[in-house]
Amino acid sequence: MTTAAVMGAGSWGTAFAAMCADAGTTTTLWSRDPDQVAEIAERRTNAAYLPDVTLPEPLGATDDPEEAVAGADVVVIAIPSTGVVEQLTNWGSRIAPEATIVSLVKGVDVASRRFGSQLIAGTVDVDPDRVVVISGPNLAAECARRQPAATVSASPDLGRAEQVQAMVMSGYFRVYTNRDKVGVEVAGAAKNVMALAAGMAHGMGFGDNTKAMVVTRGLAEMTRLGVALGGQPLTFSGLAGVGDLVATCTSPRSRNRTVGERLGQGEALDDIIASMNMVAEGVKSSQAILGIAADVGVDMPLARGVVGVCHEGLDPAEMVGQLMTRSAKTELYGIES
Repeated sequence: MTTAAVMGAGSWGTAFAAMCADAGTTTTLWSRDPDQVAEIAERRTNAAYLPDVTLPEPLGATDDPEEAVAGADVVVIAIPSTGVVEQLTNWGSRIAPEATIVSLVKGVDVASRRFGSQLIAGTVDVDPDRVVVISGPNLAAECARRQPAATVSASPDLGRAEQVQAMVMSGYFRVYTNRDKVGVEVAGAAKNVMALAAGMAHGMGFGDNTKAMVVTRGLAEMTRLGVALGGQPLTFSGLAGVGDLVATCTSPRSRNRTVGERLGQGEALDDIIASMNMVAEGVKSSQAILGIAADVGVDMPLARGVVGVCHEGLDPAEMVGQLMTRSAKTELYGIES
């Protein structure tokens, strides 16, 4: 039987750990907060992140990272991109030499422009194929409530992707494998940026036509970037691409969409971030993603607009004007052969 350690007890880390336990995997959830660990162990709740959710009895919890990873066949990294290097530097060497590592990180480090799996592999100094990427339309609260959902387990090492598939797949959570880790990971990070734009459109009071335009043109931008980085176009038509994009751009439970909506209503970004207990990865990742796009010659006007609003003082209304008055293009420019 597989033994898993889920490192990070935010909303998605907690939900993922609960799903692993439901699937019959011996699972330990690590949090650096002893009070949170005590709550999980004694009351089977994590009220700060998943209110009204009861966690399964078999799920273990600890505030000792070395205890969590000791002997684990699979180590799941559920830490925001800004904290991955710091945490893995502290205890990453304790991960078993043959253990599969899973990235739930849907962000990009601004300084190094590395995606989550790249941060993990570089910090722990392991073969990148040991790191499996999980991504899909997986809003944590819905998954934790055992509502039907699906995701993608991606790695060129299909055996490791299948190991993770078996570890978490259950009667309410389907897992599909994919060798295209690049495409899956680009989609998982870039969709957060597009969700910020979709949220702004909603916050400014625009209708369904506008929102549909943002989603579809966001998909085009994601696909252009992913293909330029070596991903497969069809990946963006799947769960990790359009599936996750639709969920993140339309759900009021999406933290990135929520931040965008409040920006569209005129709130200051610093005030929005200060009021949240969860990280909206798209805010910082937008800068890195735009930089990566520039490096490979990919045009991402929506991402550029998001960076303008979040980091350069651009008013959302000005962003709309800039986007709508761009020069005319073919619909498939940058993708068509």
